[in-house]
Amino acid sequence: MKVAILAGGFGSRLQEETVIRPKPMVEIGGKPILWHILNIYSAFGFNDFVLALGYKGEYIKKYFLNFYAVNNDLTVDLANGKSEIHEGKQPNWRIDLVDTGLKTMTGGRIKRLQPWVGNETFLATYGDGLSDIRIEELISFHKSHGKVATLTAVRPPARFGGLNIDGGRVVKFAEKPQSGEGWINGGFFVLEPEIFDYIDGDSTPFEGEPMQKLASDGQLMAFQHEGFFQPMDTIRECNILEDLWVSGKAPWKMW
Repeated sequence: MKVAILAGGFGSRLQEETVIRPKPMVEIGGKPILWHILNIYSAFGFNDFVLALGYKGEYIKKYFLNFYAVNNDLTVDLANGKSEIHEGKQPNWRIDLVDTGLKTMTGGRIKRLQPWVGNETFLATYGDGLSDIRIEELISFHKSHGKVATLTAVRPPARFGGLNIDGGRVVKFAEKPQSGEGWINGGFFVLEPEIFDYIDGDSTPFEGEPMQKLASDGQLMAFQHEGFFQPMDTIRECNILEDLWVSGKAPWKMW
């Protein structure tokens, strides 16, 4: 089963970082968030990826072209220009890097991946969110209902610390708690090939008409994940993820 990653957006809300590199390459713990996402899937045995590239896609291509050399010890003989890579432990990943257009919307990027995923069930997510979701449970849920699409519903992360106040006195302070109410789309989809029939073309946001039509047709199901979920849309959210990683308490680290 292939894993499609949407990695082509402009990341305009994170311009401090994305002016020089695409959002999926913004680093958490010295590694691109994209590396973390691939590791989440790989922890459950899914190692065949297709990346939908767009904005600064060449940055991502160069990263993976040089991945083997950069992540291993290396000897360079400057006298003759030869180099030798000393093999180490590397992930067992196969990655298709597909240019899906600079201004293509999320639905259009998925549509452009149709030749790469074929007529098979596939997994998909965004290139900017981390979770401790168990992929095998997500897939089991999807298989149980037989619909075209499953999205992962998550609790929205609270933007600020939570206070419990009694008579003007703070009796409890929860730093950056997960919101207890409501659900949002957290990505981590399972999709049947019929999904391509719901997407018109490059200008179609996946979160717009395709999902609305899926819902009205009774073909969209939600896997409700009560655990950790954190997008990376702002510098503040980058810092949240960085602090979790550095502390050794990153919930998404399942490998």
